[in-house]
Amino acid sequence: MSDRLVLDKVTATPEALEFLNEIIADHGPVLFHQSGGCCDGSSPMCYPRNDYIVGERDVLLGRIGETPVYISESQYEAWKHTDLILDVVPGRGGMFSLDNGREKRFLTRSVICALPGK
Repeated sequence: MSDRLVLDKVTATPEALEFLNEIIADHGPVLFHQSGGCCDGSSPMCYPRNDYIVGERDVLLGRIGETPVYISESQYEAWKHTDLILDVVPGRGGMFSLDNGREKRFLTRSVICALPGK
């Protein structure tokens, strides 16, 4: 499992924290992996922590409480100047994500950070 923590580049809205706590109550500890696929767009995928194998090249963006948030190295390179904000919106989560079927889903919003030296 990759433990390369770049910076604490992820936060969550109060609604996302509440929803995350509901999922943890149902499934135990979880983790997020920021989706880079075409179908899930900006959906952070939520998985049981013991069921998901974090890749050697995945980057740990930070933690929401005790919940780690990962992103692939290649996607991190494209997003390294953004901070991610985990939020909740109406809809269905990704097919394999634990938020699927709950009529609301996690969504990643981003804020562009100032580049060093600018």
